Amino acid sequence: MKKCSHSAHESLTELNITPLLDLAFVLLVIFIITTIPPVKDMDLKLPTASKHQKDPPHKAKYLSVPASGNLFIDREEVKVEDLLGRLISMRTDDPDLNVIVRGDGKTKYRQIRTVLDICQQANIVKVDLATEINK
Repeated sequence: MKKCSHSAHESLTELNITPLLDLAFVLLVIFIITTIPPVKDMDLKLPTASKHQKDPPHKAKYLSVPASGNLFIDREEVKVEDLLGRLISMRTDDPDLNVIVRGDGKTKYRQIRTVLDICQQANIVKVDLATEINK
């Protein structure tokens, strides 16, 4: 006597994918419905944005210290004693003042340090040291 019939084993080994296809089609319909762009119901002439005029780029002030020890603000010679007053007045005119210190390679560090100290006393926050790139 056979315990299991041949046809019963065949039905157990087959996979019924009909519910899986139904689920795939339902998900496809949901994605199609949710991604349709909204319908344009009225003709409107929308305003255009005007170009914003940019502020002119901020020009930095150069403090040059040649090897001779003289001080120059943008090619204008200044004495060390007058430098603090000039920097304070420039910072008052322009609160966002940028200062770039340019020192000659043969200038003593003491002179550069004096200029940096005066910039700190004048409460100038943006101070940079200029360097050259060797090629």
